Amino acid sequence: MDSGMDIQNTGLRGIVVASTNIGEVDGSVGRLVYRGYLIKDLAGKASFEEVVHLLLNEALPKKDQLKPFSAQLAAERAVPPALIAALKTRPKDALPMDVLQACVSMLAHHDPEADDPSREAAHRKALRLVAKLATVAAAWERIRNDQEPIDPDPNLSHAANFLYMMNGKVPDEDIAGFFDAALVMHAEHGFNASTFAAREIASTRAHMYAAVAGAVGSLSGELHGGANTRVMEMLMDIGSPDKVESYVNEQFDSGKRIMGLGHAVYKVDDPRALILAPMSKVVGERFGETKWYEMSALLEKVAKEQFKERKGRDIYTNVDFYSASLYYMMGIPMDQYTPIFAIARVAGWTAHIIEEQFAEAAPKPMLYRPESDYVGEYCGPAVCEFVSIEDR
Repeated sequence: MDSGMDIQNTGLRGIVVASTNIGEVDGSVGRLVYRGYLIKDLAGKASFEEVVHLLLNEALPKKDQLKPFSAQLAAERAVPPALIAALKTRPKDALPMDVLQACVSMLAHHDPEADDPSREAAHRKALRLVAKLATVAAAWERIRNDQEPIDPDPNLSHAANFLYMMNGKVPDEDIAGFFDAALVMHAEHGFNASTFAAREIASTRAHMYAAVAGAVGSLSGELHGGANTRVMEMLMDIGSPDKVESYVNEQFDSGKRIMGLGHAVYKVDDPRALILAPMSKVVGERFGETKWYEMSALLEKVAKEQFKERKGRDIYTNVDFYSASLYYMMGIPMDQYTPIFAIARVAGWTAHIIEEQFAEAAPKPMLYRPESDYVGEYCGPAVCEFVSIEDR
């Protein structure tokens, strides 16, 4: 049937589906903005708590607002004992993202406001999700290693508390600061796949937990989350800086990709990669293990040169390229990299869910209902004649 509509088999790239006041990604110039602020002015300067406030409340907190807001967030970190008990029944080899997604749905069972449709309740649920997802991810890391979960420490920052709950040691100020900056850089990124999934679910007026669970599921796919895990696996496969050039040549000769290079939106280096690279270098120097940074920097240089020579065009680094070595040197297991992505991005997801359901400016959001082009002409142009099972 001819609907008169253009068919867009392009993953909606270049198609504007809604307006937003939350974030802007301009891939042509490497511009990432959270509610008017450039990411280079937030990462390492504003804490993750400040950025959560910015995303949920549309403004950076003033000095007298930050302490009570941080305390409110810290007060929501604990998860129900029943959820911890449920985690202990999971197979130890369950994928961390599957566990995280399941726990988001379970958290709804313990929130008396889960079905409250008010904007005020939505903000409270957003804070709970931001606070609790980090606790869930850290608890699962310990449980699957036959260790008891560690209760959150309200005296630590969100970033420091996650590292503490995961490995039982309070990180020093510098490491906590680097991890905090990484959370800031992953907190929001426009209408990416998982954010779009959250908004689409929210457009049905499903509650926030349902929308966030869907977003976690979207992020678990290898084309969205997890690329930094594959970057680290690549670095480990290479093994040493002297093997970088041969590795790049082998990959390109066989038509394979270099992980961490290229992006669906950015046509220049990802602005987050430019911040993460020196962080990876400093952390490597701090722990006396600069090999991973050195390999990454050399790999970037050689791969960009080879790509230009072979393809006649440039390729650029994305956020995953240097976050991989940064997390690895912090002692974070590789299959926890995507859950860390989620515990940061939940700030952006919940902000988008609130905007989707409560936007005041026209045009107001509406139920997402795209069209499709049916190409299944099983009986030619005619509709198939149904034959009863006895006569088939």
